[in-house]
Amino acid sequence: MSDVPNDPKRYSPKTSPFLNEVRNVLRLKHMSRRTETSYAYYILDFIRFHGKRHPKEMGVEEIRAYLSHLATENNVAASTQNVALSALLFLYRQVLKVNLPNIENIERARRSRRVPVVFTRGEVEQVLSRASGIHHLILSLLYGTGMRLSECLSLRVKDLDFERLEVTVRDGKGEQDRRTMLPRKLVPALHRQLEYARHLHQLDLEEGFGEVEMPYALARKYPNAAKKWGWQYVFPAAHRSKDPSTGRVGRHHLLEHAVQRAMKKAVRAAGIHKHASVHTLRHSFATHLLESGYDIRTVQELLGHKDVKTTMIYTHVLNRGGRGVRSPLDS
Repeated sequence: MSDVPNDPKRYSPKTSPFLNEVRNVLRLKHMSRRTETSYAYYILDFIRFHGKRHPKEMGVEEIRAYLSHLATENNVAASTQNVALSALLFLYRQVLKVNLPNIENIERARRSRRVPVVFTRGEVEQVLSRASGIHHLILSLLYGTGMRLSECLSLRVKDLDFERLEVTVRDGKGEQDRRTMLPRKLVPALHRQLEYARHLHQLDLEEGFGEVEMPYALARKYPNAAKKWGWQYVFPAAHRSKDPSTGRVGRHHLLEHAVQRAMKKAVRAAGIHKHASVHTLRHSFATHLLESGYDIRTVQELLGHKDVKTTMIYTHVLNRGGRGVRSPLDS
């Protein structure tokens, strides 16, 4: 870490090997790319906030001052402040290997407990009917399976089991695998999507490409697997791109922002004024299952929640009045 000079005029953290080392440790710990981008941003922001001083010269008080700055001047949400704290704890513990005194006493910001936005069944139908093509299929799959958008776009061909009507979600949040149902209604559309994906893959192979990004060290363990059909993405991008980690040219999956834009457009076209996002479909999936009488533990497993308390938030938005209690006025 000696490559980080103390002189702010000579120190450009963005081009320094310092930040590259942070990224290397993040990848060694199998952190997601989203986590890598987020952590790198807040570590860099922390260094800049303190005049580009070396993090080894700073400690708990500097961390507190930075978190206070985020809350009071930048007016960030509690969840954002907690991400920044997690990034700095990772920096000191995993990268610098520094044990800061009293670091355990840094309190995380309390997140406001908010009831999630949920669509009615009719609103889901209205939104989906306003989407078309590949976006209609993806949004339908999100509502029909309860997957997160990143999990859906990362699906590989081998993760779809049409006989058992199951979807295997690999390496979900918390690096956990799980299974959820595959809606029978979407089977024909998924088969058409796979035909399209196979066509693109065949073109890539004919032009000397066709290797897909492999998780962890599987590319070394199974050197030919990256070109196998089963490992290809269900929702491949229209164009090839260069992998920033390896430099290899291949075909990544569709990007999230295109689906998010399609969702926003569909909600607006449906005339729905709720503050909804793609994630609202996951909230609606859980709520509608509970409304149908499914056990909360089953819903917890389908969503991939570690703690049932996380799933219980949906019991507060069921269409049965407050906490499922019937108003005496309706008796």
